[in-house]
Amino acid sequence: MLYLILSIAVQVLLIIHCIKTGRNQMWIWVLAFLPLAGSIAYIAIELVPDVLRSRTAQRTGRNVRKALDPGASLRRYENEMRITGNVDSRQRYADELVARGRYEEAISEYRQALTGLYEHDPKLLLGLARAQFGKGEHSAARQTLDDLIRLNPDFRSPEGHLLYARALEGEGNLAKALEEYHVLAPSYPGAEAAVRYARLLKREGRQDDARSVARELLEEARIAPAHYRRAQREWLEEAERLAAG
Repeated sequence: MLYLILSIAVQVLLIIHCIKTGRNQMWIWVLAFLPLAGSIAYIAIELVPDVLRSRTAQRTGRNVRKALDPGASLRRYENEMRITGNVDSRQRYADELVARGRYEEAISEYRQALTGLYEHDPKLLLGLARAQFGKGEHSAARQTLDDLIRLNPDFRSPEGHLLYARALEGEGNLAKALEEYHVLAPSYPGAEAAVRYARLLKREGRQDDARSVARELLEEARIAPAHYRRAQREWLEEAERLAAG
């Protein structure tokens, strides 16, 4: 009896799904007259492909492939670069080197790409600065970003602005870093800039200001979409500690 009830429930749900999603109406007759076989066929032909095409499934698949063969993407980008030899493929390869912490190699690749028509390319300069910062060359990263701004005055990048503030902080130019964080924090698409700002304020002994920045961030996060809070969870947890501290 339980099996019969579950079978009918699944059958009804699939028919409803078919109607609501505008599937071929022939499925209704298949599901109605061939409950078991029809349900299996509908799930295999109509539902499974949708699941496999979903962003979550694709992201999960990428993560699984990355775990099984962590060097696959790097090899692919390197092969593409060697075959095509163009700037775009070299940039993808350099970006992947940065993601893997191979900063010295990335710096070399970015410098090779920064020639000819791409000599002042803002994305390549930003990548170079990211690699220099990762290597611990804070002054070099800041200088590269200064060049980027000078050569591309209309270029805008929240990531680049945050990297600039961090490079200044790494150099020890804390007053200028605070100015940059202060400008960036309200508009940065994420919690990182505000948390780094509050963190530096606290480091400089400005406890009340640090708490104020952290609390303002938390107030904004409370009315933000749930996916934002999930994505920014670690930064928001640090903001809670700064707000309490």
